[in-house]
Amino acid sequence: MRPKINGFTLVELMVTLVIAMLLIGVGAPSLKSLYEGYRADSEIRKVSQSLQFARSHAVSYGSRVTMCPIVSGSCNSDWSKGYKIFLDNGTANQIDGNDEILTVVGAFNSSDFVTYDNSSISYSPDGLLTGAFTSGQFVYCPANKSSDESLGIDLSPSGKSKYSTTSVNCM
Repeated sequence: MRPKINGFTLVELMVTLVIAMLLIGVGAPSLKSLYEGYRADSEIRKVSQSLQFARSHAVSYGSRVTMCPIVSGSCNSDWSKGYKIFLDNGTANQIDGNDEILTVVGAFNSSDFVTYDNSSISYSPDGLLTGAFTSGQFVYCPANKSSDESLGIDLSPSGKSKYSTTSVNCM
């Protein structure tokens, strides 16, 4: 009598591979949305922590602290390239000899959309927002500008920040 050999036939293996490919094909698009959601959440948390960092340092140092995207030493409006947080002791919204850089946050994902109502966010020594815009919304939209994964942070004149509870406008 022949001993029984355990294993798979070629047909069984091919059927299993076809089923696996179908499941991957159906599940992959939903994974992209999941990834965008995690990325958006991670990035907006980083912004929130930066805002808290800037505000607490303004109060701690008793000095104006500015958070803005920097190009050639002064603030611009392209938040997607990252931003710096610095003690703004000299000319407002410019890094000059009197200023001290506290931290630098690198660029966001190149396909994402990041914006704020103004080119800078400045906190006074008492932790209040200063400047032309004393409130606003920081918006982060992953790759697709109409994504449901888009998130925002609302800033109040008191300097406090909170996650937006309403839908954010990515356009």
